[in-house]
Amino acid sequence: MRYTKEIFDILSKGGFISQNSVSQQQSNLYDAIEDDFQQYQDYYKGIGFLLEGGNGYYYFSRSENKTELADKIQRMAEWIDRIDFLKTFNTAFGSGFTFRKSNILEQFSSDIELKEKAHHLYTDLKTNDEKMDKLISDLQRQGFVELQDELDSTFKVTAAFHYIEELIDCLTIIETETEQA
Repeated sequence: MRYTKEIFDILSKGGFISQNSVSQQQSNLYDAIEDDFQQYQDYYKGIGFLLEGGNGYYYFSRSENKTELADKIQRMAEWIDRIDFLKTFNTAFGSGFTFRKSNILEQFSSDIELKEKAHHLYTDLKTNDEKMDKLISDLQRQGFVELQDELDSTFKVTAAFHYIEELIDCLTIIETETEQA
């Protein structure tokens, strides 16, 4: 277990380590966890963190009290709107997808639904340009996208994006079951 500090530094801040990261360092960390998952899991459990794996990514989870859970649900609602916006932009938006902010802004001119969904994102910001900067910044901060090419500002969606998609799918399933009862 050579990378315990590096892994902790990323995951303890709510980040993800993705299999398809553009960063060679992140790919190496992913491979290290993959090779010795049980050892890393036991190590972090000893210091109060639960190492979890998803579909091509790793993250930390932990038990939360009711106040923390309520805050998390509020943040989740915001992410549902963001993901809905991104899937409206392009239904293929997911792990491995590449895009530029300019692609999204160009689509506003011909897509009324996208424009309407953007209106509800970041209501404190005025322009679509500011909203897209904030959205991309949030996606990067969470580890859902990485800058792939600085020259043309191309971003790549990482495998960690599966995490948010899977959470939303779980919410949809629960909602559907409740309606049928």
